[in-house]
Amino acid sequence: MTPGIIFVMSESLKNCDKIRSFPITERYRNIDIIYEDNHLLVVCKPANMLSQRDRTGDHDLQSLLKQWLKDRYRKPGEVFLGLVQRLDRPTRGVMVLARTSKAASRLSEQIRKRTFKKEYLAVVVGKNIKNRELIHHLEKDASRNMAVVTSGQAEPVGSSGKPGPGGPRGSRLAVLDVTHLETQGEHSLVKIDLKTGRFHQIRAQLAAEGTPIAGDNKYGSKVSQTRHLALMCHKIAFEHPTRRESMQFTAGLPEEFPWDKFRRPR
Repeated sequence: MTPGIIFVMSESLKNCDKIRSFPITERYRNIDIIYEDNHLLVVCKPANMLSQRDRTGDHDLQSLLKQWLKDRYRKPGEVFLGLVQRLDRPTRGVMVLARTSKAASRLSEQIRKRTFKKEYLAVVVGKNIKNRELIHHLEKDASRNMAVVTSGQAEPVGSSGKPGPGGPRGSRLAVLDVTHLETQGEHSLVKIDLKTGRFHQIRAQLAAEGTPIAGDNKYGSKVSQTRHLALMCHKIAFEHPTRRESMQFTAGLPEEFPWDKFRRPR
C-alpha cells in the first residue's frame, strides 16, 4: 500500500483542501496504521485477514489492534475498540475503528443515515465495461457460502429513487454503481459505489454481469496469476465524531498483480 492521506473540509468549503498528509506511521502484524487520535484508529486491513473474531480462531484485525493499543499504552485490563465498519476476509482496504463508545455510537449513526461514504475499487476480468447502475436480487446460499443472483437485472430505479419491485421470496435487493476507470489488456479497473450492503454483493453482481473480479475463483474468475481477490475499500469519508470535521482517508493501490497495471485514481 502507498501512504494514506487525510483531508479535512470545513463546512464553508465546497471542495476538500488537503491540509495534512499522514504517511503510514507503523505496520503491526501486516496492518498499516494510518491515523490515530483519542477517538479513532484508521488502518489498512490486509487481504485474507478477518475483520473480527469468528469460530475459526484465525487472527483478526480487531483483536490484533486491541493488543497493539494495550502494548502501546501499557493499558491494564480490556481495551475498548469498536468495529463500526467491516470488510470481508479476502477484501483489503481502509477501515476506521472507534476507540471510545461515544465515537462508536456516532459513527454507527452516520452509517445508518448513509452519510458515512465508502468507495471500493476492483480489477475485473473484461474490457467493455460501461458506467451503469446494477440492480439484482441476491440470496445467500449458506451451504456454499455464496450469494446467488435469483433474478436478472431488475427494473431500473424510477423518478422516486426507489428500485423496481420484484425478486423471489427470500431474496434481498442489491444496488450498486459501477464506473469504468481504465483498461489494460484483459483487465479493467472499476470504481464501485454501494447503495445497499449485502453479503458478497460486489462479487456476486459483477460476476452476474460477466465481469468477475480477478482472483475470485468462487464467482467464476479463471485468471490464476493473482494471489489475492482484487477488491479493496479505497476510500472512506465521514464526520469526526467529536470535532465535527469532515475527514477522508484513501489507500493506495497494492504493489502486486493485477493492481500494478493501473494508475492510482484521483
